[in-house]
Amino acid sequence: MSALNLDGKGRLSVPARHREVLAALCGGQLTITRHPDGCLIMFPRTEWEKFSALFESFPMELHGWKRFFLGNAVDVELDSAGRVLISPELREAAKLEHEVVLMGTGRHFELWNKAAHKAQEDKTLENAAPAVVRELLF
Repeated sequence: MSALNLDGKGRLSVPARHREVLAALCGGQLTITRHPDGCLIMFPRTEWEKFSALFESFPMELHGWKRFFLGNAVDVELDSAGRVLISPELREAAKLEHEVVLMGTGRHFELWNKAAHKAQEDKTLENAAPAVVRELLF
């Protein structure tokens, strides 16, 4: 997890450790879209292509979810300073203003408003860990 700040233009400076991996994986090409939990999801383009192809195969009754993920997607690239521009629409949807949290979650990143991330994490920890999590960790 990285606590970061958006600059005045809505750019996110991606930490160097992630930049190097993203450069190798996808040449710095990313796709950002909304997540139903209120954050944004940032995919390396190669992973986005797999994700969006999966949605293309879904039945018509899932069209609303397809619209939610694919319709809000914005392609971006790391600039020469290792920054990505978060569109105003996506910043507004995730309530991103200045302080943000970037966290890797496997095949993609989540980008959170700092306060919203804390609230989501607190909500998760209010409940006992599910059996599968307890088996993994305890």
